[in-house]
Amino acid sequence: MPKEKVVVLSGAGISAESGLKTFRDAGGLWEGYDINEVASIHGWKRAPQKVLEFYNLRREQAAAADPNPAHIGLAELEEYYEVIVVTQNVDDLHERGGASNVIHLHGELRKAKSEKDHSIIIDIGADPIKIGDTAEDGGQLRPHVVWFGEMVPMLETAAIEVESADILIVIGTSLAVYPAAGLVNYAKPEISKYIIDPSTPQLLNNEGWIHFKEPASTGVAKLKKQLIKKKADS
Repeated sequence: MPKEKVVVLSGAGISAESGLKTFRDAGGLWEGYDINEVASIHGWKRAPQKVLEFYNLRREQAAAADPNPAHIGLAELEEYYEVIVVTQNVDDLHERGGASNVIHLHGELRKAKSEKDHSIIIDIGADPIKIGDTAEDGGQLRPHVVWFGEMVPMLETAAIEVESADILIVIGTSLAVYPAAGLVNYAKPEISKYIIDPSTPQLLNNEGWIHFKEPASTGVAKLKKQLIKKKADS
């Protein structure tokens, strides 16, 4: 008998417990950088050096962070369920926490791509990108992240996963940023739906959601226990 499918939508709140800042906490500035300038395609065209410096710093910070109990707890659920993580985060903490199926909506910090051909992607780990670093097609390397003003290529893949979910879990996201926020609308109305976040996300329809109003690490531990018990009782 196939395992039930759990789809997790995760946002910056889950990585905040590993010490990584969120855009909401940053208040428009991140280590002195204006987010609108360094996280947009227009910013890249205006000042690529500044954008690279910003992402080099973020890549370094992410590499130094460790997965927290929320990342690890979700990975441990794979013993009982098919777990698909759809994350808005660009760090690799889900993978390092043990998750085996992660969809990155907004790209990945540890990867770079050609500014000419976005299908040319290389894994750079924690290394910096410099002006003059080029891909095989001669294009300047840029961060493999989705900036304001760009399409979200993995959105359709994520929507298909949410549509086929038996259980949906939303963790550490305000659901205020579209198009990612619209993914919850693809879930079948009759499935179990959970939110883990100290604040109340901006849902168009709160009906049928169970809210763990607490940080990701403690909320995941409680929900994991419930879901394992549910599996044992069925």
